[in-house]
Amino acid sequence: MRIAIATDAWHPQINGVVRTLSHTADHLKDLGHQVSFITPQDFRTYPCPTYPSIRLAVFPRDGVRRRLREFQPQAIHIATEGPIGHAARSLCLTWSIPFTTSYHTQFPEYVRARFPIPVAWSYAYLRRYHGRASRTMVATRSMKQCLEERGFGNLAIWARGVDASVFHPGPKSFLPGPRPIAMYMGRVAVEKNIEAFLNLDLPGTKYVVGDGPDLERMRNRYPDVRFVGQKVGEELASHLAAADVFVFPSLTDTFGLVLLEAMACGVPVAAYPVTGPIDVVVNGKTGVLDADLKKAVLGAVKLDPADCVVYAKQNSWRYWTERFVSLLEPFGEERWT
Repeated sequence: MRIAIATDAWHPQINGVVRTLSHTADHLKDLGHQVSFITPQDFRTYPCPTYPSIRLAVFPRDGVRRRLREFQPQAIHIATEGPIGHAARSLCLTWSIPFTTSYHTQFPEYVRARFPIPVAWSYAYLRRYHGRASRTMVATRSMKQCLEERGFGNLAIWARGVDASVFHPGPKSFLPGPRPIAMYMGRVAVEKNIEAFLNLDLPGTKYVVGDGPDLERMRNRYPDVRFVGQKVGEELASHLAAADVFVFPSLTDTFGLVLLEAMACGVPVAAYPVTGPIDVVVNGKTGVLDADLKKAVLGAVKLDPADCVVYAKQNSWRYWTERFVSLLEPFGEERWT
């Protein structure tokens, strides 16, 4: 099947959405499908307000139309709610072509963290945006329930996997510093609630792996924390594996791909009992979920790393890619004639 995926999040960004789509594309090709991505790399772009490392396409409708007509997909998936997503959605509605969407980010909460816009307004916009899709894919059962309570319909579960060939246990000696090492990995941004971790009074050493709009401010404010910047691939896995506990302070993530990656490296998770962690972490076995994040950290560091590895390996990208395909809404080639 020819599958077109329209996304405003793409390389060189490094985040859960980009990595999810990249892994999915690899496995779609292994399954014999043809995949074409429509991304900001195809257009002139401008920096996203308050987040300049994210580039948004400028008036992409004509380019999206051209790409779709050239590829003539048999299924269209719209991954994000940005300019490219809007253009693809508008064209599908104009052509009476079915499409699916996915809900990767708790966008209303992220916007509210940066601007005084009521969460209810943002949810109303998203409900209308996703309401015309044949199906909206969400990563967890708790996120599905949350959106259903806000009036969303046609929701289906499409979770995430982990690449155990990259993320696996490694030497703790890779990172220096007094033990235990507590690590955060992800965007260094206000919406990730990272300061809830940085402000904790913990024994040992704190590490932060990642980049983001608030990195320099955090470095200056927390000089005792080791900020090592953005890492990828084997280097990222080596950093994760060298930690003793992975701290996930976010209150707004829909899944948290890094949770599975940390567990695959044999590192238990400390997090709040909120959407994302409550679906991914086995409380008391692969991590500890607690409203007191310090208590969660001190409890998680005592868990057996082997349990984390066994659990993480049960979540394969292949399985969830097959699930993704089953949730698409294919249409006949005659739509392009």
